[in-house]
Amino acid sequence: MREHEGVAAIIDRPSLTVQLLGHPLIDRSAGEQYEFRSRKSWALLAYLLLSERRPSRAQLAEMLFGEADDPARALRWCLAEIRRGLGEGASIDGDPVALTLPSDAVVDVRVLVRGTWSEAVDLPGLGMGLLDGTAVRYAGAYETWLISQQRHLAAVSEAVLHEAALGSMSTGDLDTALGYALRACTMSPLDENHQALLIRLYRLAGDDQAADRQYNACRELFHQELGVPPGPTIDAAYRERIRVRPDAVDAAAIDALTEAGSAAVSAGSITAGIEALSAAAELADRAGDPQRRVTARIALAEALIHGLRGSDEQGLARLYEADEIARTHRLWAAVAEVRAELGYVDFLRARYDRAERWLNDALRYGDGWPAVEAKATTYLGAIASDRGDFNRAGELLAAGIAQSAAAGEPRRQAYGLAMLGRAALLSGRPAEAESWLAESIVVAQRDHWLAFLPWPQAILGEAKLVQGDLAGATTVLEQAFARACQLGDPCWEGMSARALALVAEARGDTDRAFEIMMDAHARCNRLADPYVWLEGYILDALCELGRAHGHPRTTDWIDALEVLTDRTRMRVGRAAAGRDQSARMLRDERD
Repeated sequence: MREHEGVAAIIDRPSLTVQLLGHPLIDRSAGEQYEFRSRKSWALLAYLLLSERRPSRAQLAEMLFGEADDPARALRWCLAEIRRGLGEGASIDGDPVALTLPSDAVVDVRVLVRGTWSEAVDLPGLGMGLLDGTAVRYAGAYETWLISQQRHLAAVSEAVLHEAALGSMSTGDLDTALGYALRACTMSPLDENHQALLIRLYRLAGDDQAADRQYNACRELFHQELGVPPGPTIDAAYRERIRVRPDAVDAAAIDALTEAGSAAVSAGSITAGIEALSAAAELADRAGDPQRRVTARIALAEALIHGLRGSDEQGLARLYEADEIARTHRLWAAVAEVRAELGYVDFLRARYDRAERWLNDALRYGDGWPAVEAKATTYLGAIASDRGDFNRAGELLAAGIAQSAAAGEPRRQAYGLAMLGRAALLSGRPAEAESWLAESIVVAQRDHWLAFLPWPQAILGEAKLVQGDLAGATTVLEQAFARACQLGDPCWEGMSARALALVAEARGDTDRAFEIMMDAHARCNRLADPYVWLEGYILDALCELGRAHGHPRTTDWIDALEVLTDRTRMRVGRAAAGRDQSARMLRDERD
């Protein structure tokens, strides 16, 4: 690729390519490159391409050209320059301003967010900042928007590199996988999952010295920057071994191991189940049986992700292997099942765009498979709820609940009911939330899924608190917290502790409320695989408590929440608008 050829090299020459990551440029089909004379033209184009809604001319003039003698005229000049740059196949007109590109146009930020990892990883600007080096002056509102977009796209870039490393590892291309993992680790060195993947790849490549160096460097970095050692996911990666193929074995033995492992996991013997499922996967590899290779890996991955906290990275590696095998052998139902599980992990990590892609793939490949459809639909509803789109969340979750019941999946049904209850609570309907949550608890108890109960109980406790039932809230939350601690689940502990802090605040014990809330924040981040939305939900409550009582750390909590929501595009709490206003007031006072 010649220098500055841009994203046009990704596909056969499109009529128009727009590169906004790194140094921005426009490349037209004839190979002509166009660079605007004004930085504000680039700023305006980026805003039009990335804004969720069409902006009015008045909004654009105020945001970008407020210092100009004639803001409207300055806006018209930049719109004309963008029109010239994009060429005849594009249009930009109207009020609100509508930007239309040719159907085959390629925009790198859109490929990054919506494309597959194999498409996005070849972007020339991957890992670079949005509009790098083209800062504009005297446009404070735009700068705030740009920082938010840069954080979000940086997070998506990390996710793409991580996916690319796992995908390459699943095909045995360890050198390429190492390159992607190194880039992800460089972008965010304190991300335990990036570090664990890099260490695991060194181990699998047989470079034990490099694995030792990375492991020690990781521990030193965490000690210096955070004052704590990394979590168990790093140790698990360091213990990774090159797999040795066992002797030949018949299909019955593989099936027996898979069934025994799955049964052990269901009974709560997670470690024993994982050992049996790992052996089943290795035996299936030796037998060369594609269906059993995939089945064992899916069961193993689900055990690692859902049963053994802090093992999502190990589970992801097995899922990518299963996806590669299933696609190669056209096992489409298995592809659907794998992609639903991949979507779940990205949902937990608040990589919502990536998660939706996996889950929509699962629906496409799993058409006619009720259990997969129920799983994917339920998780899509949970994502909509995390993003604050409660109407869509309600529709999807209701559909997922019905599908789960029809498919004989009571645990999925209980999960969907709990998430529907959460959506009702967050959208200001606590009485309705209480009804859904009570049903979730009944369904879970009927299926003896006691390990799940702290989640709906914690949300139920908050619903009771919102309705003024302090005694009822206290009872159910104390039970939820005790169960969560017995299970050792950081998410369940954090959720129930957050609500207990609100109970302490309602009783007038403010110091105790802050103590419990900060403990909840520490608990939910204890392992490398948290439910990221929950961290935001706890930070949101800390911001509200801090604002109400003038806590000296309030601005730090607000800053942390803003970075998190910028990177993920989550919406948390019922008081997001009030928090934003509080943030501005506090910053004004601080400055």
